[in-house]
Amino acid sequence: MTESTLDLPTIFEQPNLSAEHIDTLKRLAFSSKESANRFRELLSQTESGAESNGGDASLKAGVSRLMLGQPDRAVTWLEKAPDGALKLYHLAVAYREVGRFADAAKTFEAAAGAGADRIECKCLAAECHLLQGEISDTRSMLEAISADGSSSAHWHYVMGRVLFEEGEREAAIESMERALEIDELHPAANFHLGTMLHLYGDDDGAKLHFSMAAEDGNCYANALLNLAIVYEDECRFERAAGFVRRVLVVDPAHERARLFLRDLEAAHDMYIDEQEVMDSQKRNAVLDIPVTDFELSVRSRNCLKKMNINTLGDLLRTTEPELLAYKNFGETSLKEIKAMLTHKGLALGQLAHEKRNGGGGAGIVSIAPVAPAPGVSADIYNRSVATLELSVRSRKCLQVQGINSVGELTQRTEAELMASRNFGQTSLNEIKGCLSELGVALRPNDA
Repeated sequence: MTESTLDLPTIFEQPNLSAEHIDTLKRLAFSSKESANRFRELLSQTESGAESNGGDASLKAGVSRLMLGQPDRAVTWLEKAPDGALKLYHLAVAYREVGRFADAAKTFEAAAGAGADRIECKCLAAECHLLQGEISDTRSMLEAISADGSSSAHWHYVMGRVLFEEGEREAAIESMERALEIDELHPAANFHLGTMLHLYGDDDGAKLHFSMAAEDGNCYANALLNLAIVYEDECRFERAAGFVRRVLVVDPAHERARLFLRDLEAAHDMYIDEQEVMDSQKRNAVLDIPVTDFELSVRSRNCLKKMNINTLGDLLRTTEPELLAYKNFGETSLKEIKAMLTHKGLALGQLAHEKRNGGGGAGIVSIAPVAPAPGVSADIYNRSVATLELSVRSRKCLQVQGINSVGELTQRTEAELMASRNFGQTSLNEIKGCLSELGVALRPNDA
């Protein structure tokens, strides 16, 4: 039976699942919403059979759950599947996705021994050590297979991750690009290169590589969500929402995607506010024009200077009685100033309700330094937020707010973070989760 004649039911009916069957399954399962629904229906039937028969049905169920972005459930099924290269490879991936990095590394090594691609499995085992923070061990493992690895996209991908962790930004990007020269569809290399480019301001490059990663047979949810973030930054909310909805087609219960979509829909509804912000910025630019730019007599200029009226905005916030109350300010200067304002369609005192020499803009929140909480080490408080496992969106929001360390982050309240443009509930939950793992938290709103 040729691949062109295979459909979803036919693949699930196969007595022995092959690598070719899995590749076809990845391509077909999420090609449409109807296909995704049919895929879940067939998976449910397969799991019912696996409960009683086990065997290859457990492999099908495990691989399918992995494709749905449910690695915890994939582990349960794959551990029951018959041993073999396919089972061990996908079980290693599932272990990695649930954070069992040591188990994942061992299982990738076992998969290599069982007949899976040796260099790929060795590289992915090395990546698991990197995910445990063992950078030097990862480099050593890669160097040990460098003779064969230099022609492998997987080798250059993992080396790119090592270089990035070592702070070698340009070398990391070059290594990812080398991986994609070998295999332009490598999903992980595309994803991590997109992340690097987005962090360093190349949004066009980021969009290209996130898009390539998202075209992988699996629903590459992180790539789709980061792609949505880039378009959200450009205020293209509907386009961003489309990528999030693709995630939800695969996994309707995906919590991060559901929260993100809600943020995007709210942002789309508030799009007019973006225009209001632009109008406000233009207005402030006009109000900041120095009064010395206007054709006034020397006497009028001197009086305004002594009254600390330096800009057009200061003048519009000042009333006629206030000007006349000042020593040496007479009717002649008053008429001159009023005539100048009238010519510009303005009036003296029209902004008197606003605070003089201040304005209503929001300033930068200033928070006094605080000592680490009892039982929390200074190392945690001094830790850079760049080391936290945060999405690109969350990192950029913290960067915009000038938050560089965990200690600085713990001095902010939820309300202060949420006040930042593009900072939504998704980012807040993500940050709170990272802080919780470190044993710290945001400052209470009423503190």
